[in-house]
Amino acid sequence: MQSCFLFLGALSALIGVGMGAFGAHGLKAVLSPELLTVYQTGVTYQMWHALGLIAIALMRQQIPESRLLLWAGWLMFIGILIFSGSLYLLALLDLKWLGMITPIGGVNFIIAWLLIAIFAAKKPHHSRYTHARR
Repeated sequence: MQSCFLFLGALSALIGVGMGAFGAHGLKAVLSPELLTVYQTGVTYQMWHALGLIAIALMRQQIPESRLLLWAGWLMFIGILIFSGSLYLLALLDLKWLGMITPIGGVNFIIAWLLIAIFAAKKPHHSRYTHARR
């Protein structure tokens, strides 16, 4: 399951780079400056949260039994789909109603980061590797 978040993070980053390049080169002359900004916001949030997924994957390698990290990973991935996906569609199709869906993805991001903060605040972190290293 740990490699699942590494895969999803890497895939999200790959798609984010592609979407960013498409926006910068293919949409600059097509979209209004306002819609291009909306599109770019989707790319920015996708890239940051792709890195978040990769960080979660790395933390889960150390503490694979953490339910907090498991939930954080899924919420972050769903957040990318809803937040960035709705912004891409809003910008490309000019469907203003999609702006009502975007905050759902944002709430997923917030909860995911909160779960990571709770995970970090819990001490000590015990894993099956902790005792082997001593």
